[in-house]
Amino acid sequence: MRALGIDPGTATMGWGVVEITGGHLRLIETGALTTPAGMPQPERLLQLYDGLRAIIERLRPDTAAVEELFFGKNVNTALTVGQARGVALLALAQAGIPVHEYKPLAVKQAVAGYGGADKRQMQEMVRLTLGLTAVPRPDDAADALAIAICHAYTAPNLQRFGLSS
Repeated sequence: MRALGIDPGTATMGWGVVEITGGHLRLIETGALTTPAGMPQPERLLQLYDGLRAIIERLRPDTAAVEELFFGKNVNTALTVGQARGVALLALAQAGIPVHEYKPLAVKQAVAGYGGADKRQMQEMVRLTLGLTAVPRPDDAADALAIAICHAYTAPNLQRFGLSS
């Protein structure tokens, strides 16, 4: 199974692809799509969409996982992240890729074994899980890999219970 994890954002959208074969996880590729701060929002969303479609076409994931929106105190940030999530969901749906969504707490529990893990702990667990020499950069890419790892761990149970295709 090849899983694409997405950490949505308008300025930076992290992405990472992992492959699980015989119970072993391996990094395929990771990175971040970025947009300039002064660019109008519709153009930023189009740039993210085009970038994500190119990644999907090139890396051909079987499944995808996207972090659910976490509502903080900044409503404007939540709205723009929601728009970026919408773009990601659209690109994945158009490509016919099954999408699964995970709350940040579920990702932390799956990857670090502790729902209160901080960013540094999560990054180190991503590094260790994938056998990397360094933590993936930027942070958004490491976050996306954590989401992909969470799905790789969760997908077999989803399939077992008929909750996934």
